[in-house]
Amino acid sequence: MQGTGMTICILGAGAFGTALAIALSDTHDIRLWGRNANTAAKMEVRRENSKLPGAVLGPNITVTSDAKAAIQSADFILSAIPLQSTRAALENLTQYFGGQPLIGCSKGIDLTTGLGGYSVLRASYPSGPVGLLTGPSFATDIAQGLPTALTLAADASQAVSSWQSELSIGTLRLYVSHDPVGAELGGALKNVIAIACGAAMGAGLGQSARAALITRGQAEIVRYAVHLGAQPETLVGLSGFGDLCLTCTSDKSRNYRFGVALGQDKPFDPSITVEGRATARALLPIMHRLEIDMPITKAVAGLCSGKITVSQALTALMARPLRKEL
Repeated sequence: MQGTGMTICILGAGAFGTALAIALSDTHDIRLWGRNANTAAKMEVRRENSKLPGAVLGPNITVTSDAKAAIQSADFILSAIPLQSTRAALENLTQYFGGQPLIGCSKGIDLTTGLGGYSVLRASYPSGPVGLLTGPSFATDIAQGLPTALTLAADASQAVSSWQSELSIGTLRLYVSHDPVGAELGGALKNVIAIACGAAMGAGLGQSARAALITRGQAEIVRYAVHLGAQPETLVGLSGFGDLCLTCTSDKSRNYRFGVALGQDKPFDPSITVEGRATARALLPIMHRLEIDMPITKAVAGLCSGKITVSQALTALMARPLRKEL
């Protein structure tokens, strides 16, 4: 379904924000905001983003570091700012908001508050409509116009069906969910499991081990999310199992590649955002406080901190008491 030719502000000029700008610009006017004025100016002139090689910014995209100009009078605001930076950024940006829907496109768990992508926006923009766009998607695929299906989640009181109609385009199909908690947690926790899968493959443990980690990782995600009020069916949809499968099996996944590097005991580019590393760290105190059993997440947190090796993590997981599958 085609949109209606609106003006959309996208906060965050990284790879994913730029990919969304390119995809949506066929139908809408896009204002792509980046915090770094020099980088934004170069993108505006060169019509490209070095983080998304080969992708061209079309004529309907304006790149700017002027937050007021980008936000005011926009019909929608999409936030593709990395989650660990979102709260601080919105403290300065919400002064320009005028009641437009704010839709988050970032995944993870905030280290300071323990909140997911939707909940961070809800806390930062309590008076306005808030939603979450999440699911199995890579920036390169979206920028290339490859077919993608995502979940658009919001509280049942929001006009999410109209958002769905206005933001869906020919290559981007959106499905509505009224379970933003389930959607945000599925998108966040799958990155932790992707690190585990990458570590297993990097250490040469084989595809059977990866399949087991995906399956048992899904069980951990459901266990945690349902405890926090998510609907179980959300976790088997696009924002849950769909995203998990993609992230745990593709070299395009930063979290998976980071895990592979851990498994091979090789360094990983520190400039690349690895959401799952921060998410595992953020989850540790929460799952202990709530007494939720999450052995894979605990192992990934140990791997990321350097406290245990892949071999030690495997030994701990295989030595757990025998039990029923579910």
